[in-house]
Amino acid sequence: MARGFSEKKLVIASHNPGKVREISGLLQGFGVDVVSAGDLGLPEPVEDGESFIANAEIKARAAATGSGLPALADDSGLCVHGLGGDPGIYSARWAGPDKDFTLAMKTVNEKLGDQKDRTAHFIAALALAWPDGHLEVFEGRVDGTLVWPPSGHNGFGYDAMFRPDGHQITFGNFDPADKHNISHRADAFRQLVAACFQ
Repeated sequence: MARGFSEKKLVIASHNPGKVREISGLLQGFGVDVVSAGDLGLPEPVEDGESFIANAEIKARAAATGSGLPALADDSGLCVHGLGGDPGIYSARWAGPDKDFTLAMKTVNEKLGDQKDRTAHFIAALALAWPDGHLEVFEGRVDGTLVWPPSGHNGFGYDAMFRPDGHQITFGNFDPADKHNISHRADAFRQLVAACFQ
């Protein structure tokens, strides 16, 4: 059985403002005061895991140890079926040192070329770590199709080129509240809330 979360403060183990904003929004209503690892001046750990869950665990454990508070980390990425699952766990790296996701989306589109298979899925792994070493992990997924050119200015990362199944617009055109209802992160969060926030 998962450990219940009863603390009043939680570190979001991320230096990505878009991700911090989205996770903070998903945590609203649970009476938890959130602070980001970036705001605390915690260094970004080396993410050398071989899966989304492994990298989320690295970030959560580093933030929990560094802050002395429970920490929640997300590792997420885009898996393009026509590229054998790439960029996958390297999704952020494809954006380069300047975190230029316009470049990253262009790279994905160029690598796909004129392939007919433009299906893809987003994965979000969540790791909730306590300073005593306890860890809970969850993984969510959403399937969709890649479009070109990108469309919309909401969201972050690859959102502007990802159209989730059953919808006619990209995540980049979604209202944030609507994205929270169907995204890979929302899927993982539903599992986290059911296990730890009841």
